[in-house]
Amino acid sequence: MLQRTRPTECYARGFIAALAAVAALVLAANAGPATTVGPDAGPGTTAPVEVEAAER
Repeated sequence: MLQRTRPTECYARGFIAALAAVAALVLAANAGPATTVGPDAGPGTTAPVEVEAAER
């Protein structure tokens, strides 16, 4: 027969699951470096060169 879990255990499991999800998202976001577009793109540039030329 299954026993009911206490609310504390339920919240602890949810909290641990949330921490695991956040850790997975952070690791996925930092999986690799972002590449820049264009030959003259600087280290802080992420916009395509064509967009920058159209704004001038």
